[in-house]
Parts: sequence; C-alpha cells; structure tokens
Amino acid sequence: MTQKAQDRITTVQAAVIVSNFLLGSGILTLPRASAEVVGTPDVWFSVLLGGFVAIGAGILMAVLSKWHKGKTVFQYNQKLLGKWIGGTIGLAFVIYFFMTAAYQVRALSEVTQLFLLEGTPSWAIVMVFMWVSLYLMFGGINPIARLFELILPVTIVIYLLVMLMSLKLFEWDNLRPFLGQGILPVLDGVRSTALSFLGVEIILVITAFMSNPNHSVKAVVIGTSIPLVIYMLTVVIVIGGLSLDGVLTRTWPTLDLIRSYEYTGLIFERFESLLLVIWIMQIYSTFTITYFASALGLSQIFHFDIKTCLYGLLPIVFTLSTLPQNIDVLFALGDFLGKSAFFLFVPIPLLLLIITKWRKGANKDAAEKSGS
Repeated sequence: MTQKAQDRITTVQAAVIVSNFLLGSGILTLPRASAEVVGTPDVWFSVLLGGFVAIGAGILMAVLSKWHKGKTVFQYNQKLLGKWIGGTIGLAFVIYFFMTAAYQVRALSEVTQLFLLEGTPSWAIVMVFMWVSLYLMFGGINPIARLFELILPVTIVIYLLVMLMSLKLFEWDNLRPFLGQGILPVLDGVRSTALSFLGVEIILVITAFMSNPNHSVKAVVIGTSIPLVIYMLTVVIVIGGLSLDGVLTRTWPTLDLIRSYEYTGLIFERFESLLLVIWIMQIYSTFTITYFASALGLSQIFHFDIKTCLYGLLPIVFTLSTLPQNIDVLFALGDFLGKSAFFLFVPIPLLLLIITKWRKGANKDAAEKSGS
C-alpha cells in the first residue's frame, strides 16, 4: 500500500482514532468486569491506575513509532529484528487485530439481538455491519479519521447526558467505605481495568500516517485521557446507582442502569436506545480500525494489495465471530485478547525501542569517527 498525500492525518485525528478504539464494548462491561476482580466499591481507583498504566504504555509505543517516520510497526520490526522474526511478530499483531475485530462484531450482535432486533439472525446483523465498514476502509485512513471525528463528539455529548440523568438513582453510600479493605484489592484490579484500555497499541500503526509524527506522544496521551474520564464516570455512576452487588449480578450493568429510570413528559422517556446508538457507533469505530490495521499488516508483510487483504479477511473474521457458543465464551475470548495484548504490546515495543536507540547511538558514533 502506498501512502499518498491524502493518507495523512493530523494530531487531533490520531488522538480521535485512539479514543474511538478504546471506547468499544468496555462502556457496557467495564463496571462488572472490574468489580468482579476488585470486590470492593473502590473500582474507580483501579480504573484510574489502569488508565495511567495504559498512558505509560502508549507513550512507549508512540516514542518508538515516531523514530521510524513513515513506517508502521509491521515494517520497522522487520528492519530491526530481521525478515523472519520481524515478519512472525508482525503476523502475530495481525492475528490479534482481526481477532479483536471478530470479538467486537460478535459483541455487537449479542447486544443488538437482545435489546434492539430480537429474532434477527446473527449473520444478518454481522454481515451488514461488516460490509458498511468495508466500504469505508476502501478509502484509506483519511476518511476513517474524518468519520471518527464526527462520531466522537456525538458519543461524548449523548453519553454524558444519559449518564448524568441517571444521577437520580445515585447514592454515595454505595461507594463507601473508601479503601475499606486496603490497597491490595485495588492493585489486583489494575490488571483487569488496564485491559479495558486496550487500543493504545493502534499508535504503532497510525503514526506512519501522521502529518507530524513527532506529536504522536501528544496524540496518544490525549486519546487515552478521554476514555479514562468516561470510564471513571461510568464506574462511579453505575456502582453508585446499582451498588456493588447489583453490578456483579448483571451482564450489561451500564445498560441496566439506564433502563432503570425514565423521565416522563420528554420526547424520550427511556434512554437506553440513545446509549445503544452511540455504543453501536463506537463498536463500528473499533471494528473498522482493527480490521483496517490487520489488512494493512498483511499487505505490508506479504506485499499484497490492501484491497485484496480487505476482501480476504472478511470470511475469516465472520467465521471467528460465530465461534463463541454463548456470552460466557465471548467474555473469555475478550479476556484472552486482553492478556495477549499485554504480552504483545509491552515487552515487544520495549525491545524494539531499545534496539532502535542502540542503533541510533551506534550510527552516531560511527558518523563521529568518520568525520574525525
């Protein structure tokens, strides 16, 4: 794939892509998933610490990527580690991205069938969703970024409106006592909450398209901070409204909270449909960028045309999305992807960063010697 002038994205667009990647299914599942691990009302503290961990990892990957201007991780890891090792690692990244795409589209199907389109075959929901996304991806990274710029503000406004309206059910006592069982449960929850911030790794791909790659750190910090604030607000309001025990007994606690209140006399008396609309837009965003990253990776590793890869991955992702037999298997797949991301996108970028710095130092020394 050649990177044309119109394939450039701004720093703001890069930050928006990171934010949209992060704001996927976690909005609906984070309160329950984190509460199961922490076991106390201090879930929000774990989310805060997990967000800081994600920002730190994102900065590491952003620094690495800006030192390889115009190249994605699929390209420069082969340069640093060799064709075979680098290609194998790049292929592992590709598998992670398209499995994440399959997970997101299956989560969309589950929620849509449950709350919006009862009785509709899962394949019908998934295929329409995937083809619409495929149409967008044919235009490259620029139209993807411009659409994301429209989706994110709408998501933030509607989500804040819906969540703040649920404050009528909020009780401070549901968040007390603070650190009642000490700091250890909070620290245990950091790993699970950090997994909800998966998405910062996309900076390894999109930095290559940035007009100013030196601002990649700024993009990833801003892009991660927006979901951090939204996730913090989510766990505080959901646990405050449903209590810790109430959150633990619900599959989709955020959605259940919104469904538990109504405002009479307004155009809308119930607001779960609004939440589902913006959630579907965010799943669309996450699916699109992960699918695009996997197709781009295949095209750069094996030197195929990216459109061939976009078409070729379609049946693979669709088949993977149908494999989980129930919601428990789907959540297990999400946990597996989270753990895989930790091993893929923390030690490997760190190793690549060390090698890059060492080579730059060696080249600098060689240049000084030749100059003298």
